[in-house]
Amino acid sequence: MSSSIAGPARTEWLSRPEGHIGYDSTGSGPLVICVPGMGELRSLYRFTVPVLVAAGFRVVTMDLRGHGDSDASFSAYDDVAAGGDVLALIEHLGEGPALVVGNSMGAGAAAWAAAERPDLVAGLALVGAFLRNPPMNPVMAFAFRAMMAGPWAPRVWASYLPKLYPGRRPDDFDDHRAAILASMRRPGYARAFSRTTRTTHAPVAARLDDVHAPVLVVMGEQDPDFADAPAEARWIAERLHGELLLVPGAGHYPHVEDPQQVNPALAAFASRVLHNA
Repeated sequence: MSSSIAGPARTEWLSRPEGHIGYDSTGSGPLVICVPGMGELRSLYRFTVPVLVAAGFRVVTMDLRGHGDSDASFSAYDDVAAGGDVLALIEHLGEGPALVVGNSMGAGAAAWAAAERPDLVAGLALVGAFLRNPPMNPVMAFAFRAMMAGPWAPRVWASYLPKLYPGRRPDDFDDHRAAILASMRRPGYARAFSRTTRTTHAPVAARLDDVHAPVLVVMGEQDPDFADAPAEARWIAERLHGELLLVPGAGHYPHVEDPQQVNPALAAFASRVLHNA
């Protein structure tokens, strides 16, 4: 069965207690799991997967709960729930430990997974990562929650998405955004997305001392989700004793905006982590 949401790759499903998680798999070799962030699809990694496959890895991309080919039937849509899905997927595939690549909220889920089950996570590549709650004006926080609380949330998100790409948008950006919007317009998915926007990253921040896996931090220097993106990236790298790649001109999706710079770093990091795992 092929997915009409994520593209031509063959979709498979991981059974969880309250629903199913959609994923696909490409290549062979040591395992890499790619986790998108809130409001995104696993096709966010469409420029990353071919490079990692060519470097000799099995690359599995998954959708978050209530996104893409995953069900919107869950009672929880937070970092911990997503991290649990990552661990369940690694166990299901039976090829761990894995390098987990996470973007935005997906990076928080990846870090929580590494803290919870270090035996299953060989390394972390954290892209535009939310590992703690950023300072936010209470009025702005209320306005954001109101914008994301109703049936209008998909349209609001679609209109906001271009702002997260201050650098170069890919040629297929409009098609990708249309796929996101179509996914959110299915029954129950706008509500699941709205619930995802209420995620707190406090449970991840509380577990950072338990993360001992090698870490690569990738951050766009112009990421609008952070008041000072380079400073946040340096904090994460120092906190987790990781490597740091700052991508000039890029925003929240540096692996999409500047894959020529990010992909070689990801492939080299994966080789160091997994070939020594």
